[in-house]
Amino acid sequence: MSDTDLQARLEALEIRLAHHEAAMDELTRTLLQQERLVGEQAETIRRLAAQLRAATPSLIASRDEETPPPHY
Repeated sequence: MSDTDLQARLEALEIRLAHHEAAMDELTRTLLQQERLVGEQAETIRRLAAQLRAATPSLIASRDEETPPPHY
């Protein structure tokens, strides 16, 4: 191989590497955005579940309200 062929191959590899790095940076940014969004959604679900538990009375009596079984 001549020097010009090697130089051309090296430039092509550098270009591919630059594109791969740009794609990796974009994927990293997207992943961070998705992670933030999932965290926000999880917090919203926790808050809604707490509100639902507070607004809906339980059909199951607590241990304090439960009468002891007849064999006691």
